[in-house]
Amino acid sequence: MAESKKEWYVLRAISGKEAKVKELLDAQIKNTNLGNYVSQVLIPSEKIVTTRNGKRVVKERNLYSGYVFIEATLTGEVIHELSNTTNVIDFLRGRSKGSAPESLRQSEVMRMLGAADEINDANEDGFNDFLVGEHVKVTVGPFAGFTGEIVDLDSEKRKLKVEVKIFGRRTPLELEASQVERELAK
Repeated sequence: MAESKKEWYVLRAISGKEAKVKELLDAQIKNTNLGNYVSQVLIPSEKIVTTRNGKRVVKERNLYSGYVFIEATLTGEVIHELSNTTNVIDFLRGRSKGSAPESLRQSEVMRMLGAADEINDANEDGFNDFLVGEHVKVTVGPFAGFTGEIVDLDSEKRKLKVEVKIFGRRTPLELEASQVERELAK
């Protein structure tokens, strides 16, 4: 069989069910001959770090809610199989009625893959964004609202040592990057 060029397509899925669609498609690719036609299933997402009750929580958020990206060769029954997968609405198509699924342009693919790579490469807690001598404001905990200066960065523990003035005395605090924000220059 001559290997034709695989292109990227977009499947519209029920919002919130993107991961389930990916799981089903991955199982079909592994267990059926669909693997000959579909090489990748991707849901670009980003990690969001928040603090709840003093604890750091990492959540994943889809960049394109309701969409699943696939790299495939659409021949024969492949379109039918993909669009009839549970929780899939249909392919992203042209505006005219009955039009074929439209592949993404190379620039769109590079942007989508680039965005996914940037997010994976990004430092998830922002620790490396801070410098010794920088002024920060504490946002969480009993010292919230106090401002201080970063005096040390402990890369092993991923903590910042910040000196704040309490009752006129310098007091060192050991904080996570998510517990402080940059103090705007006055």
